[in-house]
Amino acid sequence: MKCFAVGIVAALSLASVRMDAAVSGWLTWRGPLSTSVSLETDLPVKLEGVTPAWTAEFPGQSTPVIADGRLYINGYTGEGAALQEGVRCYDANTGKLLWEHRESDFLSDTIYLRYSTSSPTIDPETGNVYVQFTQGLFAGFTAEGRLLWKHSMMEEFGRLTFPNSRTATPVVDGELVITRGITSAWGAHGPAGDRFYAFDKKTGELVWSAAPGDRPQDNTFSNPFLDFWNGKRVLYSAGGDSSILALNARTGEPLWRFSFAKAGAKGGINASLIRYQDTLIAVHDSENLDSSEIGRMAAFRIPAPAEVKPTNATSPAVFTFKDLEVWRNNVGSLASSPVLVGDTIYEVSGTGDLAAVDARTGKVLWKKKLAIEQRQSTPFYANGYLYVAMYIAAEGADAAAKSDEDAGGRGDLWVLKPGPDGAEVVSHLPLDGRCYGSPVGFNGRLYLQTDKKLYAWGKPAARLASSPPAAAWPSPGPVAQLQIIPYEVLLRPGQTQSFRIRALDANGFTVSESVDPATCRWEPFIPPTALVRATMKASVNAAGQLVADAAPVGSGGQFKATWKTPDGREVAGYLKGRILPYLPVKFDFEEFDLSNTTTNTVEPPTAFAYPPLPWNSARFRFEVRNQADASGAASKALVKTIENKLFQRGQIFFGFPTATNYTIEADVLSEGNRRKMSEVGLINQRYAVILKGNSQELEVNSNQERLKVAAPFKWSPNTWYRLKVRVDGNPDGGGVVRGKAWKRGDPEPEAWTTEVPVPRVHTQGSPGLFGFAPQEMRVAFDNITVTPN
Repeated sequence: MKCFAVGIVAALSLASVRMDAAVSGWLTWRGPLSTSVSLETDLPVKLEGVTPAWTAEFPGQSTPVIADGRLYINGYTGEGAALQEGVRCYDANTGKLLWEHRESDFLSDTIYLRYSTSSPTIDPETGNVYVQFTQGLFAGFTAEGRLLWKHSMMEEFGRLTFPNSRTATPVVDGELVITRGITSAWGAHGPAGDRFYAFDKKTGELVWSAAPGDRPQDNTFSNPFLDFWNGKRVLYSAGGDSSILALNARTGEPLWRFSFAKAGAKGGINASLIRYQDTLIAVHDSENLDSSEIGRMAAFRIPAPAEVKPTNATSPAVFTFKDLEVWRNNVGSLASSPVLVGDTIYEVSGTGDLAAVDARTGKVLWKKKLAIEQRQSTPFYANGYLYVAMYIAAEGADAAAKSDEDAGGRGDLWVLKPGPDGAEVVSHLPLDGRCYGSPVGFNGRLYLQTDKKLYAWGKPAARLASSPPAAAWPSPGPVAQLQIIPYEVLLRPGQTQSFRIRALDANGFTVSESVDPATCRWEPFIPPTALVRATMKASVNAAGQLVADAAPVGSGGQFKATWKTPDGREVAGYLKGRILPYLPVKFDFEEFDLSNTTTNTVEPPTAFAYPPLPWNSARFRFEVRNQADASGAASKALVKTIENKLFQRGQIFFGFPTATNYTIEADVLSEGNRRKMSEVGLINQRYAVILKGNSQELEVNSNQERLKVAAPFKWSPNTWYRLKVRVDGNPDGGGVVRGKAWKRGDPEPEAWTTEVPVPRVHTQGSPGLFGFAPQEMRVAFDNITVTPN
């Protein structure tokens, strides 16, 4: 136990540096040490034959968090189109449901029942709870369940979804709540990237966003580790580009990164990092960079400040793994995270082995087989015991006949007493449902969610375990920069936006919260690397407020604010924003200057223009060019790109997530022939209505697994059609999604081609476009209108 105590002290000095906590508990899924290690001494260890204290029918892949007698967890209810994901609050002692908040899926790639892969996070200062749902809705709640604020990360920031549905768990750091995701937004954030977003935890205003990695191969839910480095508050994490990265947690400034694994089919690095002395320990289950072997655990020394030389303010210093690697072994895991206890690391490999590793040398001390595989559950350690939840796949004909998610199977919960040479089994308990989430314990109770239910074992403890002590943050230095909040805005023409401005030191720590925007000098700013050299159609008034021009024209860009410090120095900060017309709107592309030339290998050089700058997720997926139809007539249109196989499919949002009760129309076209065509559609209030070429159908969907209804519709390649979509709600909360299509130039038919009733209708959502163009057959849009009903 001596080395365990030393490890606890070291971890406290690194992971628990934060503001004084007013709320105590198990506030994040990794716990107060960020290592899945608890200071509890009264958790149950004999579970076989013991009736749980309580259970709840709330399936998911989440891990509970607990504070002030309340347990919060993500999960889902319902089936088919009625399925909803939600966060619930239970009485931690009795299991009584106190409140819940549910959201429907929309426009996501989630398959089977891969919901609730993230966990809630509790703010230690206020007790507020932060949740990110699978489709990208990100929200803050009070402890009593009152909604504080909510963002649609998909519609506002171009967040992408994936069939594996990995969703990040928020992290609270001081006044910030930080989340992440692969996004494809606008401007410099147009290319897909694994990005971090820091919001003010009380107001929901964006404080900074950062893109510290290279092009991602897949999404990741690796939980960040917060620390201090070179006088800065730093966030360490694994990335969707299979790298290990560091950024300034106060400003988003990328600091350094290095590749850890070959990016490929297993996608990104999902296990969370831990810090041991002056090293970061990481785990992956992909192909190694320097061999064909699969999987690795490795320790990397943290670079010295003198080694870190970023190329500019937005690009980190880049190392190779060989520059920093201290040791490695062959313990690999796709998503289960390592647990650090003193000088020993415990990890469950992808092949179902519990391994003990010497953190100093990387030597594998022992392995114990618990199952044939493991998915993403992380071990939990308390008072000398390991609690390990295992995924047990179905066997035989049942497994072969069904999908992976419906194949049955179960979960096993093991309680083990680890020692120097192995682990003694204390309890082994089969569970109803498979285990993806991780076991945790607090106040004498052990909790675990399966994909069938939520379990609680044990009795409330006589006394709470002591909370880790808080440590003081560094005192700030002289003012060196400004931080404008909100950092990014979305306005309608004529709207006004106020700001608050912080003065920060060179390391990003707050010197003052009260810089008056009216005392700043404001000017439009175009980054030197901008492909589209544009500015917002807006100005800043005498009060330091941003005022969008009244003309109903979309635009995007940045502003720079310069402020003179009391000692006479000038410091600056930046904001970025978009202006989008509200209803009604009309777009054609005749005024676009086709002044660029393509350089891809699938066509001769062709003139094009970049898509509208303020449209989310348009860049690299769409471009404006002359599009010919079957008659040979050509006109300027927005056209789906085809040269990058990763971007065969794309959806654009060009409005406000709060838009409601409107009709969207557009001329649409698919290239192709009688046998092969592409897919083209419109998005209205989070429903996609898509003309599907190969199947000759008009399809309504919101998530392919939850809602997909098709009606026959014969249409021809290289021919313009008019597509029209509206969504109508009913007083009972249901509604109807309507779509019709007809050949451009023909009279509009009175009847709708398809009318799809939905039991719980989406009541708002940004208008958008959808294109899927495989096999080098483009789709195109023109004459887009959005009008109020």
